[in-house]
Amino acid sequence: MSLELKIKGNWNELKGKLKERYGELTDDDLAYAEGQEDQLLGKIQQKTGAAKEELTKMLFGKEKEEESEKDQIKQ
Repeated sequence: MSLELKIKGNWNELKGKLKERYGELTDDDLAYAEGQEDQLLGKIQQKTGAAKEELTKMLFGKEKEEESEKDQIKQ
């Protein structure tokens, strides 16, 4: 499943997880715009200092972490 579909389908739940873990995030930081998933993750990374891998694992579980690792190997 693509990052876009995962975020779009579960955004309220994911947003709650992020706010719980990173209290410094605001609603503006977590404003979701369709097609802007990478920018959203970048904004969250910048605000929290969390690694992209940490965020994808927290939000999407092992499945997305494995996809991310495969993408890194291809590069």
